[in-house]
Amino acid sequence: MNRRNVLKSLSILPLVGAAAVIPQNGQAQEKPKRNQWTPKKQVIRKSNSGGNTNPTVSGATKPASVLSGCIRSGHLLFLSGIGGWYAERRAEPGDIKVQIHSALTTMKEVLEEAGSSMANVLKVHMTVAEPNQNIAALNEAYRGFFPDPAPVRSYTGCGIDQMGRDGILVQIDCIAYVD
Repeated sequence: MNRRNVLKSLSILPLVGAAAVIPQNGQAQEKPKRNQWTPKKQVIRKSNSGGNTNPTVSGATKPASVLSGCIRSGHLLFLSGIGGWYAERRAEPGDIKVQIHSALTTMKEVLEEAGSSMANVLKVHMTVAEPNQNIAALNEAYRGFFPDPAPVRSYTGCGIDQMGRDGILVQIDCIAYVD
């Protein structure tokens, strides 16, 4: 028997104590087919422009979307960044409390449109302009949007000039599930 056949005939037993299944007929077990399962991707909401998940003023011309606002894959929903202020929704940007309230209200609308809710949010990520000045007020406005247990949350801080558009103080995205 050559070396290759000897190596092929050896069974590799798990090192952690789990029992190995050794085929009775001496044939190697069939491996799962390559690419047997792939997550399906369904667009729940198209982005109106960039990552904007907010509806625009009716009749306004929309630039070609480069992102999706909400994608469903299996039982998971992925929401793209929702800004705290859109001029077509409110004339003035407002402070961080106004903006986080606006972004979370939009998030709630998108989740409900997709068949989910704020109770099903698993992970929230925010980009916060000038976090040393804004995080305390943001936390105050954030309370009450999610029932217990609250989702895990992280944030990235940046300068106000790095938010992509003037007036934006927060952008929020999340991962949620659908029952």
